[in-house]
Amino acid sequence: MAQASAAAALRRLRRPRDPSAALLSSRLHFCFPSSTSAEELHRPHQPKGRGASTTTTSSPSSWFGSHRRQHAAATTTRRALHHALSSAATASSESTPASQSQLLHFIKSAFGTLEGQNHCWLNATNGSWKTFNQEGIYLALLYESCEALDSHGKHSAAFGRLKYLQQRYSHLNVFAMQYGSDISSLAAQSQAVRTIMKEYITFPILLSDKDFTNMTNGACYFLFEGSKDHALITKLDGEPELVIRGMEGFSALSAEPSENVIDSGVPWQKEEVVKEPYVGSFRNMLLYHPGCVSVDEDGDHIFISDSNHHRIIISNSDGMILDSIGSSPGFEDGEFESAKLLHPAASFYHAAEDCLYIVDSENHAVRKADFGRRILETVYPVFNKKGSDIWSWIVDKLGFTKEDTSKREDVLNIQDIDADSVVFPWHLLQISEDDLLVADRNFETAWILRMSIGEKQDSRAGVMELCQQMINERRALLKDVHMNGSSGDKEHSNLLEKIPCNDLVSSISRFEKCIVFCDTDGQRVLKYDLDTKDTSNIHFTNLGILGLPYWFVCPLERVSTWGHSVGQFQEHSRKVNVLPGRCNINISVDIPVDTELAAPLVESCIWRQVRGSGAEIADSDGQDTTSEKVGIAQQWYDEIDNLAFSEAAEEPAVHKGDDKPADESHRDQKSVQFTCAINVSPGTCELVASAALYLKIDRTKAEHQDQKAAIKRILQCHGREEHVGVELLTENRGDARDLVIMKPVHLRLRMDCADHPAGTTNKETISTESSLDISISLE
Repeated sequence: MAQASAAAALRRLRRPRDPSAALLSSRLHFCFPSSTSAEELHRPHQPKGRGASTTTTSSPSSWFGSHRRQHAAATTTRRALHHALSSAATASSESTPASQSQLLHFIKSAFGTLEGQNHCWLNATNGSWKTFNQEGIYLALLYESCEALDSHGKHSAAFGRLKYLQQRYSHLNVFAMQYGSDISSLAAQSQAVRTIMKEYITFPILLSDKDFTNMTNGACYFLFEGSKDHALITKLDGEPELVIRGMEGFSALSAEPSENVIDSGVPWQKEEVVKEPYVGSFRNMLLYHPGCVSVDEDGDHIFISDSNHHRIIISNSDGMILDSIGSSPGFEDGEFESAKLLHPAASFYHAAEDCLYIVDSENHAVRKADFGRRILETVYPVFNKKGSDIWSWIVDKLGFTKEDTSKREDVLNIQDIDADSVVFPWHLLQISEDDLLVADRNFETAWILRMSIGEKQDSRAGVMELCQQMINERRALLKDVHMNGSSGDKEHSNLLEKIPCNDLVSSISRFEKCIVFCDTDGQRVLKYDLDTKDTSNIHFTNLGILGLPYWFVCPLERVSTWGHSVGQFQEHSRKVNVLPGRCNINISVDIPVDTELAAPLVESCIWRQVRGSGAEIADSDGQDTTSEKVGIAQQWYDEIDNLAFSEAAEEPAVHKGDDKPADESHRDQKSVQFTCAINVSPGTCELVASAALYLKIDRTKAEHQDQKAAIKRILQCHGREEHVGVELLTENRGDARDLVIMKPVHLRLRMDCADHPAGTTNKETISTESSLDISISLE
């Protein structure tokens, strides 16, 4: 009878429902097919005919209008859903209620303890593991440790669906559970950390040495409410409709979205502070999961998607960095230095337009970088764009923005919620002169972007056959490396064999007489020479153009008070007494032992902030300036005079006998210096300075174990994620001496300034000029 009532409840759930749930279910069906065989994943997909059945979805405008109706519909069916949750678990899984209770009890007991006898948490940054919320709703992905989920793309599909539901339901507590292996096992931890970096996982992963295979019957989704003892278990290849309707039954999840979500034009981008995977200081590598690469042979350009650093690095064939696109994680158009991406993937250079089309994976978007204007803009989805300048922001916050109600429907009728769109797109391929194919990582879903008009087109027949042809071309490149590589280069050929076939499409490219490909575990980009049959790392130079990493500096409103560290970095605090007037501060930084500078410290890698009774002087080089106001015309004449009477600069002398190139002289430096000039007034002021040093392991460290120890010492590894990341890194690198690591320098200098010295008269003030020497050691 329980099964009959459960079946009846499930039938009621499958009746026609509100458009919002239908649209979400349709998107999940398109992104993650219910059943896919191994042969179907690697063979071209046949397009559906006119008579094929499709999922019915509503228009985008009705999607927004249905949020209030969704809440009412969920309230009406809540009682039936709670009854279904208690009984449908048995109907949808072979596990018994007793085994479900044991599993549920273990999961709840793991909360509050980062590491226990039978479990440990990874990627636990948001603190959701610290306390168990009795009123919360939890959705977990359960899978066996070292299980071959990666086969046939099931791994990406399972985590992709979980990520999408997390974005759709902001109050949902999401995590994954990897069970069945010793939590101290390097293989189990490596699997979890590799998944975190590759799939861009922002929720915690629970590792357990208990075996729940007989309870879960393989990988599954596990949905439960904190105050209940029942759970809903659904298989990975089950219908997403059951999970969706189960979540909509909870009042905490069926609440209407805020107005900010609707007005943003990007319903999945709800958070101002973007969550990121936690691997500690491991992200201080020069490259952090370089996922994709594309080339422009005519312009001698290589475009590297530094995915987890949220930027596109542009270099030439020699590794000299020419430019960078993207400043920090987010979704924002603008100049290259201020625009924001979120886990960028494949790219394609369009020579006629001098533009680079980029897949913005976590934003479910396609962006275009115009090199002529140095502007990044969104091609798809199209939504109502507001001004991004500071004045538009102020006007909007004050409520003075005028909105045309007659165009409200057009504003809400955005393309980004089209049910046929690719969620978490990854690949970008040119299939004709004006068409680009956008596909997910496993080529399960795809659509066509018309570049000339920037509109989405339906996928046509023969597209998947073309994708399969491109995969075969990449396989042929792989075969060339494996068969014709030098005898001492088997390490790199074996590395290429580990790359999944579908990832080959965007992670390997033919460039002149070389094959360029990405090594995500080794955090590097390699180049195979077709003539010499040798494989080598691309050694990047001109690193200063990348500037200071966004995570090295906190925004002004988030900078902590005196005496407290900022973020995860070691902070050097000093406190001095100064006199009023100009204060020249010379900062000397000693680099760690067993390291050498990979690049000299340049001004673009330094950030300074002065607040309080002081002000930074722009001309920190000490040049004298006049306070006299001079007109523009007079300035122009002065420049002419300076050019006319200035003497020609002498050519630098060439030092004979020095075999080392001039640009390599920094490698022998054991310290670096930078300066700051501050105009101090009576009171208290504070200088906050940050800098990024690019370091390498000392060239004399040839032993593998010594290199591994040096990397951990530079990164100051503490957490499991950092140690496992280094193990993955060194396992895929035969020699790590060419690895470039960014070392942060943080200085907080507090200056107490007394009153001005007394002058001969009461109205006279005396300003002084002083100097300070600050020494910092990074040991």
